[in-house]
Amino acid sequence: MVTVNSGLCPQNHNCPALRSCPVGAIVQDNPYSAPRIIEEKCISCGECTKACFVFSCDDC
Repeated sequence: MVTVNSGLCPQNHNCPALRSCPVGAIVQDNPYSAPRIIEEKCISCGECTKACFVFSCDDC
């Protein structure tokens, strides 16, 4: 499962991992909020962890 450490996110820009997710499981409510994962969509591929350090994946 992928988790977001929102405490590490600067929350001052569009999340670079949004484009990395092949299934669109990462959403960001606005450019000044931390991203979040839609767990039902996430396939634990780990692409987001390569795009940004605030993501971690136990199953990847």
